[in-house]
Amino acid sequence: MSVLEKKIAVLGAGGVGGYLAGMLGKTFPHLSLGVRGARMESIRTHGLLLHSDYHGEIRVRPETAAPISELGPQDMIFVCVKNYSLEEVCREMAGAVREDTIVVPVMNGVDCGDRVRACLGKGIVVDALIYIVAFAGADYSITQQGQFANLRVGTRNGDETVRRAVEEVSAVLTAAGIDHSVPENIELEIWRKYILNCAYNVETAFYDCTIGPLRSDPQRAKEYEALVDEAWRVARAKGVPVLPEHRTEMIDRFYHEYRDDAGSSLQRDMHAGRPAEVETFSGYIVREAERLGVEAPVSRRMYEVLRTRTTQGG
Repeated sequence: MSVLEKKIAVLGAGGVGGYLAGMLGKTFPHLSLGVRGARMESIRTHGLLLHSDYHGEIRVRPETAAPISELGPQDMIFVCVKNYSLEEVCREMAGAVREDTIVVPVMNGVDCGDRVRACLGKGIVVDALIYIVAFAGADYSITQQGQFANLRVGTRNGDETVRRAVEEVSAVLTAAGIDHSVPENIELEIWRKYILNCAYNVETAFYDCTIGPLRSDPQRAKEYEALVDEAWRVARAKGVPVLPEHRTEMIDRFYHEYRDDAGSSLQRDMHAGRPAEVETFSGYIVREAERLGVEAPVSRRMYEVLRTRTTQGG
């Protein structure tokens, strides 16, 4: 089968899923979106519109836009949903997954791949992460901010079947013009992204603001550095080979790379009163710090406040 003939589905059309769908839809005619409700009707009527700082204006019309449970068998599925809904989505997508279907969770957190493997019990799961600032608008269009959007895919166990699947995913991403790499240690890369988000998402949500006000306030900037450091030390205690230069790189990105108006998914969800991934970004690292005997006072203080502001989600 030619790579362009593959049946590809993207589950979820928020910031990450919408970006991937917009890029994939330019090249792949057999693209399906797993969506529902008003978003589904909008995409069926108008297509999906991506406003990208990096790639310009893109409008695509997927072959199918339907609830996840109604999608037929797929060759490749990108799972881009909120962490707290993953098990439910796995149940809904069971009919779309054959034994040879490649499933790529592009989500927050550090254990999504393992949870998909456990829940599905079939298909070939490829671990992944993405560096991107993107969000859905009220009109269901997608905005991607900044001159970067980079996906990383890989395998943790070196299994030959999964290695071949990683190569197939890379071929699809290359054809779609999606920046990506295949690192030697995907677990390390997932943790590097997660540590960054333990600061980026948590502090923007805690203060309900974008990066600019955090960067311009010396006290808040120091708290951001502390959040990075606490999560980094938890990763070290777990045996993840993060290095001091990784910590420095994350802090430098905060000071020099992000736009002043860059927000986070956690901040946007909590501000709007939607279910939010507080446990993913904040609760998990606090519990692991306690279990491993790592001091994490800033993470704990912010978590205690954030969990009182949301009663839903994870």
